[in-house]
Amino acid sequence: MEAALLYGVKNLRVENIDMPEVGLGEILVKVRAATTCGTDVKIFQRGYVSGVIQYPTVFGHEWAGDVVKVGEGVSWLKEGMRVRAGNSAPCLRCKMCQKGNYNLCENMMWLWGAYAEYIKAPARIVMLNMQEIPLSITYEEAAVTEPLACVLHGIEKANIKLGDTVAIIGAGPIGLLHLQTAKKMGAEKIMISDLVDERLQVAQELGADETANAKREDPVEKIKRFTDGYGADVVIEAIGLPATWEQALKMVRKGGTVLEFGGCPPGTEITVRTELLHYGEVTMLGTFHATPAHFKKALNLIASGTVKVKPLITRRMKLDEIKDAFEILTTSKSDLKIVIHS
Repeated sequence: MEAALLYGVKNLRVENIDMPEVGLGEILVKVRAATTCGTDVKIFQRGYVSGVIQYPTVFGHEWAGDVVKVGEGVSWLKEGMRVRAGNSAPCLRCKMCQKGNYNLCENMMWLWGAYAEYIKAPARIVMLNMQEIPLSITYEEAAVTEPLACVLHGIEKANIKLGDTVAIIGAGPIGLLHLQTAKKMGAEKIMISDLVDERLQVAQELGADETANAKREDPVEKIKRFTDGYGADVVIEAIGLPATWEQALKMVRKGGTVLEFGGCPPGTEITVRTELLHYGEVTMLGTFHATPAHFKKALNLIASGTVKVKPLITRRMKLDEIKDAFEILTTSKSDLKIVIHS
């Protein structure tokens, strides 16, 4: 038996469940670190995309650990290896995959269950989206590969150019990862806004040129002053609220790009001025999830120290404290990521 966190919407409990059996092409991993994510909070509070998760189930999707059992047909993995895996693997055969949109696969395999002592990785995940962890980084750092992979997908679509001015709404983990990757893409100046001074302080330490506490000043007015009235070349919304989606559209220059990265509650809508898109030639886009290639790139960026993820980790808690961890995530204004150890 193993301990695992089961959940339904707004219902969490830790239970003993049967140890997973390992089949052809599969592996079993002892979870050493699982990091919390804003998506986990959304799943807990309001559910997730229809059909992706069936309740009740074990959840958590950012993890790293040690291989303890290897199924038949797996040759490159050995017991004792340090590994991490993405929480998805495309089918490679559907129309979306044939077009190269692997993150939009119509038959995507999802992997949840990191808040547990052990996690079984299905054969497709093992084949397409699992990596050995370099010895230079910790399990905790490797676990942050998943959100960074999603950020890399978004940054690529936003097409940041050398010398660009970038505005980021939200200084949570996703906003801070966008900050670092935008810098590496060649952004000259970056302004980031949030409601919490502690998060803005971390943003400054990670390279933000300007910060704005939206409680005390208007980020729209500040980015206009910061850019001599033009607005940012690229604006990234990293919160997931209709109000901040609309705010992002007010911060961009003519001909600029707005990346609506944060996922809003299902069924919500925003209002867009048509002249902004037509006469202003503003590009507005959204991005979802990542591809296996992004996961590999993300782990390499963490391992090389190019993207720093240690500053995102604010607490470490045990699996049986998971309810407390989620209470902290829903009430704390300064916490970023909590590492769950089994």
